[in-house]
Amino acid sequence: MPQIRSSQSRAIVMKSYISVLCFLCFCCHLKAQNIDKDTVKVINLSEVIVKDPSNKGLVLILPEVKDNIIYAGKKTAIIQLTSINADLSTNNSRQVFAKIPGISIWENDGSGIQTGIASRGLSPNRSWEFNVRQNGVDITSDVFGYPETYYTPPMEALSKVEIIKGASSLQYGPQFGGLINYEVKKGNPNKPITFETQQTFGTYGLFNTFNALGGHYKKFSYYGFLHYRTAQGWRKNSEYNIYTGYISGNYQLSKNMNLGIEYTKMDYKSQQPGGLTDIQFEDDHSVSLRERNWFSAPYNVVALTFKYEVKPNINLSIKSYTNIAERNSVGYTKSITLPDSINPSLQSFNARQVDRDSYKNFGTEARVSVKYKLLKKVSTLAGGIRLYNGTTTRKQLGVGTSGSNYDLTLTNSQYGRSLNFKTLNYALFAENIFNIGERLKIVPGARLEYIMNTVDGYITTAEDGSINDNSNTRNLVLFGLGSEYMLFRNTNLYFNFSQAFRPVTFSELTPSATTETVDPNLKDASGFNVDLGYRGSYKSFLTFDVGLFYLNYDDRIGTVTQNGEAFKTNIGTSVSKGIESYIELDLIKIFSEKTKYGSVSIFASNTFMDATYVKWDNPLISNDPTKSIQNKRVENAPNYIHRFGTTYYIDHFSATLQFSNVGDVFTDAVNTEKPNATGTIGKINAYQVIDFSISSKFLKFYSVKAGVNNLTDEKYATRRATGYPGPGLMPANGRTFFITLGATF
Repeated sequence: MPQIRSSQSRAIVMKSYISVLCFLCFCCHLKAQNIDKDTVKVINLSEVIVKDPSNKGLVLILPEVKDNIIYAGKKTAIIQLTSINADLSTNNSRQVFAKIPGISIWENDGSGIQTGIASRGLSPNRSWEFNVRQNGVDITSDVFGYPETYYTPPMEALSKVEIIKGASSLQYGPQFGGLINYEVKKGNPNKPITFETQQTFGTYGLFNTFNALGGHYKKFSYYGFLHYRTAQGWRKNSEYNIYTGYISGNYQLSKNMNLGIEYTKMDYKSQQPGGLTDIQFEDDHSVSLRERNWFSAPYNVVALTFKYEVKPNINLSIKSYTNIAERNSVGYTKSITLPDSINPSLQSFNARQVDRDSYKNFGTEARVSVKYKLLKKVSTLAGGIRLYNGTTTRKQLGVGTSGSNYDLTLTNSQYGRSLNFKTLNYALFAENIFNIGERLKIVPGARLEYIMNTVDGYITTAEDGSINDNSNTRNLVLFGLGSEYMLFRNTNLYFNFSQAFRPVTFSELTPSATTETVDPNLKDASGFNVDLGYRGSYKSFLTFDVGLFYLNYDDRIGTVTQNGEAFKTNIGTSVSKGIESYIELDLIKIFSEKTKYGSVSIFASNTFMDATYVKWDNPLISNDPTKSIQNKRVENAPNYIHRFGTTYYIDHFSATLQFSNVGDVFTDAVNTEKPNATGTIGKINAYQVIDFSISSKFLKFYSVKAGVNNLTDEKYATRRATGYPGPGLMPANGRTFFITLGATF
């Protein structure tokens, strides 16, 4: 499919899309004329808005209230991982999130260890603009100080992924991007024991094994899995080994009370092949010039959950958790233009740099929901409190060995930089669903946030490098307003306005390990998200969610070029606006619910986005017109993201073909077109990728899945790095193959 390169072409496509939406509205209107008004009155739209009777991978939406959290009036989605033909063995985000419009992905990590996703012009860097959770529990390094996600659960272990676009700030915290919640599978409630196994083999030495046990006995239910994945990797010097284990148990204390506990452990070692210059990329994008760079991140998450139905209309839940983890790296971190070779004067390689973080986070969230009568209608109040204490110990610029393997040993006992960060967070939040008449819901809400960050230590071993207990305290109130209007029986209009906030993070206060400097006067960012959309279904053959979005981001932190180097600073205000749409159509079911020829489903997930800087207010370099970013495009923000796919189903067999087309991006706020000599700055071209997969179930208990990722072996990149995982242009994987054999007993 040709790229959409001109604004005129994009305008034509947008007009066509609006025409399709109008047609959908007209079809739904014709059907609605025959609906009994009394029937409409008793329908709970949020529970049935999207039908998926055949469980064929349609994107559902979250119910209006779930686990004492209000989702009504928000743009939400549920990805059912057990019913899609994605390559789950390597956590292939391009396929997993294909039907969620506007998800931009950094694809340089072929191992699937760390998922880097974003939306609406935000940075995909380790998904740090999203609030990322597993079973409702934070799994980031530090939710406010360092919200990078080093752990992603194996997708084979998940039943679904829940997503909120933009409007999660009142219930989950002030992030701009929204929420990603990974829901782990549960034990079969009808059997005392079930066993699942999946064994995957693929190109470049891929071996992935997933094995799980679960079940239910009397008042006790349980689920656990062991997972291991290893490969040499598509690029040279990119081998990895991942171990993940999980166990959970739930005990029904009484009819109304439940107590649960879960523990997750993950450990891995990953070789980092480093970046490339653009010339090296064009010559051979699979090459690597770094073979001594390694990364690891041991992770431990423990969570306790208590649920209590106080009365039929009052529910209480409490989640307490701890996250104890590390981030460790060792390597030669100089510019990619400096070879990592034998130093003649030393007769050995140069010493490598060692950087280590440790994280100890503790949190509790207590939530309650109350249903009550107001003006003869049932309203719902949901709110709670949050207590969080996080500690990050950061030691960087250590002088390591001259070896090649993973080794964190220091040859000099003192690190060049040593910092202790602490985050204290208290929050009080509430939202309320007011039902107005038979069709309208109004959902106002507020969140009171207290955030205190402290830092001590030193940033250089020089005498003036010490930091003496510097702290920053914020007290803020965020407001939001959502609404839903049932336009027809299975469709609704939705609207949401939510304020957002992003404190300066630890990583933004300290430069990356290589080629970056940081403005010492960084300020916190703030802004808001707005959504307006129309979603629903028609019979069993059409599902859609089409909407407009507007994201205002003040005091945005970004990177500009100053004196030939990357300079991180508050660069002004950005605005991202556009259209996001998801439409899925079953071509066979248009004519018949049942047919011996199977069914053919097609989907289109499209985003047209204008993400630009509308205000330029940095006093340090505002007098230099060559560095002005007024009306410049936001870095890492493509103007369009198109993903299309078709799946053929018959009995227990299915085949899926998926096409992704993502526009070009700039990697700095000044929109530098020509890449620099080190590959850390410059435009990244648009790209197209095709994936194909098939799956089949047979003999009741067994299954097989196979696929080709990047079918046409497209040469492309999605990001440039200024530091880890290695400065330079970061290639995405070329063509790879996999086959998965599975069984469930």
